Amino acid sequence: MLIITITAEASTEAYCRTFAVEEVQNQPCYAFTHFLFAISLLSLMSSLHLSLTCVVSAGRVSLVKTTTLRLERLQLDDQGLYDCRILLLDKPTDELQNSSWTLLSVAAPPTFTKAPPPVFEALVGSPLSLDCVVDGNPTPTITWLKDGSLIQGLNFQGGVLFLPAVTAQSAGQYTCHASNSEGNLTRVTTVKIKGPPVILVPPKDTTLNMSQNALLQCQAVADPPNMTYVWQKGGENVHHIESLKSRVKIMVDGTLLISGLVPKDSGNYTCVPTNGLLSPPAASAVLKVMHPALALQMPQETYLPTGRGGAITCPVSAHPPLLRVEWTKDGGPLDLSLYPGWTLKADGSVVMATVNEDAAGVYTCMPYNSYGSMGSSGPTRIVLQDPPSFSTNPEKEYKQETGRSLIIPCQGNVDPTIKVTWSKVDLVRTISYSIEPNGSLLLQPVIKDHQGEWECSISNRVASIKARTRVFVLGTSPHAATSLSVSPGVKEANISWEAGFDGGSAQTFSVWWQDWFSVPVLPSSGTSLLVSGLSPATDYQFSILSQNKIGAGPFSEITTARTLSPPERRSKLKPPASLSANQGSAGVILQWSLPEAQQPPITGFVLQTRTAEGEWLNLDEHISANSSQMLVQGLQTVTS
Repeated sequence: MLIITITAEASTEAYCRTFAVEEVQNQPCYAFTHFLFAISLLSLMSSLHLSLTCVVSAGRVSLVKTTTLRLERLQLDDQGLYDCRILLLDKPTDELQNSSWTLLSVAAPPTFTKAPPPVFEALVGSPLSLDCVVDGNPTPTITWLKDGSLIQGLNFQGGVLFLPAVTAQSAGQYTCHASNSEGNLTRVTTVKIKGPPVILVPPKDTTLNMSQNALLQCQAVADPPNMTYVWQKGGENVHHIESLKSRVKIMVDGTLLISGLVPKDSGNYTCVPTNGLLSPPAASAVLKVMHPALALQMPQETYLPTGRGGAITCPVSAHPPLLRVEWTKDGGPLDLSLYPGWTLKADGSVVMATVNEDAAGVYTCMPYNSYGSMGSSGPTRIVLQDPPSFSTNPEKEYKQETGRSLIIPCQGNVDPTIKVTWSKVDLVRTISYSIEPNGSLLLQPVIKDHQGEWECSISNRVASIKARTRVFVLGTSPHAATSLSVSPGVKEANISWEAGFDGGSAQTFSVWWQDWFSVPVLPSSGTSLLVSGLSPATDYQFSILSQNKIGAGPFSEITTARTLSPPERRSKLKPPASLSANQGSAGVILQWSLPEAQQPPITGFVLQTRTAEGEWLNLDEHISANSSQMLVQGLQTVTS
């Protein structure tokens, strides 16, 4: 088989010639190539009969000199293997043996098979997919650029640019660039991102003097650009606020104009631009109006508790901050020195240690700051009233069977302004109860969840008092154990807890732990148990289950504890070897061989001695770990 590679531009011509193998040259040739339809030619060459058949594409293919195939206006699809076969017309021929193959390779610059659109619109948060599918030979390399800069970090599978969720910053000019050795190709797509406005210039905190005009800027851009601005003060539209609506104007560029500032205009202002798409953004700023101290509205009457502490406050708006407050009582200046136990606080309040008849009267206040004062407050009349007191107190505790009714009294002294309320102190979930007209708590029917601490509160216009009681519900399963404590060891853990109410029947406990094995607790063990058989250095969860004749109560809260790691085993130290003793004139010389290095390292030696029948005694406890000999003096000579 013979393979010939022919490379040509798409606009040029290529020739496909057939070559016969040596064994069949000078034989008739039957040539076959794979195209769209077939034509047959018969000719006489060197007195041999030749049959040539070509399957060709109409209009671009022709035969030259009978056996030469001519292709015009080459296309990329034309490339491939061409088969020429020689057949003898007058006798059988092996077609596969008498054949020749030629490979045609067409070099072509990149061309689009699927190009991205000139303009693409997407909603913020939606995915973006731009297809850039290109043919060419050699295979083109595809790159993507955004606003002229190469896009990095994305995998352009098959030339597709994919963004899972676009943002406002995704807008711009996207360029698909395809190139190979034959040429280059580009396609530019303008990506427009539709979405809610983006605030470019948010409002800034502003401080101005009273009577000035305020301009709070807020500029945004949006696509689509049909945008409106909404301004709010404290969450309410400024056009709905009575004191503002006649003095505010929203400019075309979003700026809020407030004319003739008054002290009441101080507050938090929020700009909300919207074009109807998704959730609009918001930006806030604080407007502070500087003004002389202003006394706000005083109540016509102020109630104080007789015999208790009390205070009269002066409601003030002051920017700059308050400096002082002057009070009048019954039309004249208030002289605090005349009233023992009365003091003036920094916020301008008059505090009375004990309220008595001296407090009765009509009061006004005038606040001042560095800008001065805007005048006196309106008058308030002090009304003295006795604080509430209990006429009937609830008992410390009540017990009642489940399903029955329980009434717990709680009444105050005779006072038409008294209000009685009840609440469960340790409320876990909502439960039903009612309050009788006389203030008593009615539990009907009593259920297990009623158990716990309850609080009665009696209040009037000057004070409130509270009393607590505890309800125990009988005939129920036990309540959950509390205060679960775990003291872990290496392979065991000491568990202790506080028993919950038993529901009126004797209760037993069982300890549950990881994988929720359980061990019953003997009554004699009370509220503790030693759990053994645990693994060292392991986390365990523990819980307590209570039971009585009614049934099982809820599990206690789960406590997690980790058992201790086993102590390190200390290997037995290897002793010195080859100990020898030699008598010298000065004493006995002991020599030994040091043991091998070991962990933990040896820090020293101890020399012990004894008589034949005596006990071992330490003769020297401070021998260096590096010493291998020593002189022992003063030993007694023993004769056997």
